[in-house]
Amino acid sequence: MASSIPFSPTFLVAFLLALISLLASPEFAIAAAGSVTRHYKFDIKLKNVTRLCTTKSIVTVNGKFPGPRIIAREGDRVLVNVVNHVPNNMTIHWHGIRQLQNGWADGPSYITQCPIQTNQSYVYNFTIIGQRGTLFWHAHISWLRATVYGPLIILPKRHAPYPFPKPHKEVPIIFGEWWNVDTEAVISQALQTGNGPNVSNAYTINGLPGPLYNCSKKDTFSLKVKPGKTYLLRLINAAVNDELFFSIANHSLTVVEADAVYVKPFTTNILFITPGQTTNVLLKAKPQYPNATFLMLARPYFTGRGTFDNSTVAGILEYKEHSNSSSSTSLKSHPLFRPILPQINATSFVANFTSKLRSLANSRFPANVPKTVERRFFFTIGLGTNPCPKNQTCQGPTNTTKFAASMNNISFALPSVAMLQSHFFAQSNSVYSTDFPIIPPKPFNYTGTPPNNTNVNNGTKVVVLKFNTSVELVMQGTSILGAESHPLHLHGFNFFVVGQGFGNFDPNKDPSNFNLVDPVERNSVGVPSGGWVAIRFLADNPGVWLMHCHFDVHLSWGLRMAWVVQDGKLPNQKLPPPPSDLPKC
Repeated sequence: MASSIPFSPTFLVAFLLALISLLASPEFAIAAAGSVTRHYKFDIKLKNVTRLCTTKSIVTVNGKFPGPRIIAREGDRVLVNVVNHVPNNMTIHWHGIRQLQNGWADGPSYITQCPIQTNQSYVYNFTIIGQRGTLFWHAHISWLRATVYGPLIILPKRHAPYPFPKPHKEVPIIFGEWWNVDTEAVISQALQTGNGPNVSNAYTINGLPGPLYNCSKKDTFSLKVKPGKTYLLRLINAAVNDELFFSIANHSLTVVEADAVYVKPFTTNILFITPGQTTNVLLKAKPQYPNATFLMLARPYFTGRGTFDNSTVAGILEYKEHSNSSSSTSLKSHPLFRPILPQINATSFVANFTSKLRSLANSRFPANVPKTVERRFFFTIGLGTNPCPKNQTCQGPTNTTKFAASMNNISFALPSVAMLQSHFFAQSNSVYSTDFPIIPPKPFNYTGTPPNNTNVNNGTKVVVLKFNTSVELVMQGTSILGAESHPLHLHGFNFFVVGQGFGNFDPNKDPSNFNLVDPVERNSVGVPSGGWVAIRFLADNPGVWLMHCHFDVHLSWGLRMAWVVQDGKLPNQKLPPPPSDLPKC
């Protein structure tokens, strides 16, 4: 016979308080909303891949190039077990995921974690809170993201509609770059000599270079559509070092989302996208079968002085026929239309395109741009030099210098241990310093004649922010070693692009033109060539968060810094302890 369990008043009160706490927790709210836990396994392995009639061994996830799609819904928990089977160290960054109170899953090597070494593993464990749309994942160590990348697609919560017509089909289109040689050797040689790295041999769409490259007609991405249907193209720029123009012949595209945030729809024939950015567009197929085939093209935007891959990747848009004729037969018999893309250095087009991006800013999707600012920062963004080591001849701007890059003339030196662990355990004194300059140490005519001394200072310096600080940051491009665009990515936050312009930022005049009503909200933004951009964000996520140029060549040269956001006072404003399987250095 079962015995009864006595319930004392104290026990009952404790039980009810625990139950109330559970019901009020975000985890319970997510579970109640029908969210699930999604498990993925990433085996990092070598794979022989052939492009441009050249076969090489590349680092892949699960033997796939590009890597597998991660698909989840807003509110879902995602667990990705990454097992490293290659000689290279590895980390994975979930580009654009906020990682609220969860910096341990962010991924940049030596910032939030030590790398996953050979024959080791690490489970990235994160919950997608308040986000939906197109993002991507990629390696975040050295240049391994050249082949280690893939889409990260966040669907809305169940029964939550898109704020635009539901598409017939959704298609990820991810741009990349292909080198015929080992990219680790490319950047290693460049850092040794001080020169710019050898450029890629081709651009790719979903890993395929397309028919405009030698020996690549069979390696062509083809998008098959039905007349009258609408398609959602999830565009991702995973290229290593290049911003891209994109267009589909005789078709217009309606932009509806940028960096997994809905925007006011606008129609364009040509799209511009920087590395690290994602853009969702609606493609409305022609109402009748057109008896034609259409090229989709992407090629770079570039204004710098160095060399770059001046080639064009092509895919094919073809309409499905009602007959059973093969696509190859129909391609040969149909006229082929080709889009016209802007000039390589079409800075005015880039500025015009980016100015059209605006937040929805409605009751369902508000633009919560900080209206007041507690801390203001002014960072110069550009290239510079380091002196050549003694008894060595270099191949940088001169034979006595190496190329470098910096923010406020600080070229960031990666530590040998993870900064987030050092911060959490209050052991940061020997790892980084908190004296990153909030304004340029030596002001100059930033977009005019550059100073004679182009040497940078090297160090591991951060800016410390109190929890919930409202921040305004103006990033000013410089003309040192040539004016060029810099796509800046901020980890751990979205930000609002409140202003941009050409020339030198004027603190007395330019802020009066800031858009505080419906500025676009993103995680990556291009600092204009020969100009500036202003962003605002709320430092509501405790941890150590990297901000860097998404050109990996500039990242390798030191164009990065980190924000340290202190804990708040409440339990849900603090960084929790690291997971037990966090890799060790």
